[in-house]
Amino acid sequence: MQRSGSRAVIIGAGPAGLTAAYELLTRTAIHPVVLERSESMGGLSRTVNYRGNRIDIGGHRFFSKSSRVMDWWARMLPMLVRERRSRIYHGRKFFDYPLKFSLDTVGKLGLIRVIRIGLSYFGSVLSPIRPEKSLEDFFINRFGRELYRTFFQDYTEKVWGVPCSRIDAGWGAQRVKGLSIRKTLIHAVKSIFSGRGPDNVHQKGTETSLIERFLYPEFGPGQMWEETARKVREQGGDVRTNAEVVRVLHRDGRITAIEALDRNSGRKVIHEGDVFFSTMPIKHLLRAMDPPPPQDIAAIGEGLVYRDFMIVGLLVKDLLIHDEDGRGAQLIRDNWIYIQEPDVKLGRLQIFNNWSPSLVADPSKVWLGLEYFCDEGDALWRLPDQEMIELGKAELVKIGILRCNDAEDGTVLRVGQTYPAYFGTYERFGEIRQYLDGFENLYPLGRNGMHRYNNQDHSMLTAMVAVDNIVAGTADKSNIWGVNTEQDYHEEETQEA
Repeated sequence: MQRSGSRAVIIGAGPAGLTAAYELLTRTAIHPVVLERSESMGGLSRTVNYRGNRIDIGGHRFFSKSSRVMDWWARMLPMLVRERRSRIYHGRKFFDYPLKFSLDTVGKLGLIRVIRIGLSYFGSVLSPIRPEKSLEDFFINRFGRELYRTFFQDYTEKVWGVPCSRIDAGWGAQRVKGLSIRKTLIHAVKSIFSGRGPDNVHQKGTETSLIERFLYPEFGPGQMWEETARKVREQGGDVRTNAEVVRVLHRDGRITAIEALDRNSGRKVIHEGDVFFSTMPIKHLLRAMDPPPPQDIAAIGEGLVYRDFMIVGLLVKDLLIHDEDGRGAQLIRDNWIYIQEPDVKLGRLQIFNNWSPSLVADPSKVWLGLEYFCDEGDALWRLPDQEMIELGKAELVKIGILRCNDAEDGTVLRVGQTYPAYFGTYERFGEIRQYLDGFENLYPLGRNGMHRYNNQDHSMLTAMVAVDNIVAGTADKSNIWGVNTEQDYHEEETQEA
């Protein structure tokens, strides 16, 4: 596979695709060609510039339990060290996330409700739901039914558009893995006595939801992937934009070529190769296979569901919500706020000033990202941009975060296939995996390429492990699929100890 002149074709210039290209160039003799459908680098981790104000789509904290990923980022690009702060907005009040069991929390919830939450939690400990079939079961077993209904249900159902009882428990196992009330309390005690320095971001033993600081590129996550693409090209790799994959040709258990439409010229170009990496949505990959997959595999692929995403960038003079630090009102310090309010469609609010000051053109203004979850083509998705901006402003006014006349400018971004869903035909996904693994030179990678809700560090690790396998001549791909499972970090801890 590593013979001189070998060629890799990589679908997608997101974190997984660009990591694969860079790793191939630095560790093998394989020449990578990256095919990116859009004009931007970074995929779901790109940065969009609107009149000098930069939008981070979804918010990307550069933190990983993997030292391999952390070191890779550090070598690639100098970054800022940022303090992490996320809170829940519920009942027009702020609650720390993860929740802190403090007098402030008791005062906001009321003693009776806190007692109900405690009794519900201990009930779940003594009599857990077994087996865990749904995401609802997963949350109730770890937090109790009362706390789940108070702080998890509304937001989660906004994200997915279906009841938590219809979502596979596997989503919880991947997104909130070890987080629980017990671990939150243990972390709070450790934080008091740990004596961590303010710039220490190697919080390897910490659950991702509990991290206190993270790295962040000065100009947003897209800066990391633009720099990676630059280095790939500098070392002889090929990164092509506006290249839309339309056919994946295969024969005798091997991928032979990718046909891509050059959206600039309108011509179709055949890219032959020896090894192939795909980060495109699996539904679209299966549609592009030539010859097509068996009917049952194609049907499972068509039944895979994706949740889509819209973000309203809103430039405002000021917010009604502030932090007090003894010198007067200051800009609220949150990176993002989970909106657990059932009377608005808004799911999460980013304050871009707090990710990096360089994301905002005028530091006297507040640059917000209002996140909405939807299905491509539904009523919300189809709203004209100005109506969507007006909806965002009205909802912030309604819940007491913004004054009516303080918004000065806005824009709307629509992002399809953002969240691979754990319902639809997902329970039969193993059959698709078996089919794709049958192509010895095909490596599905990343969030959409594996239909798995990966963070960008997980997506990068899938690429790194795939290249490990190529270097070692290993045909088994189970270690790639094993990234972002319950034991993947444990295994890495053992290797690095």
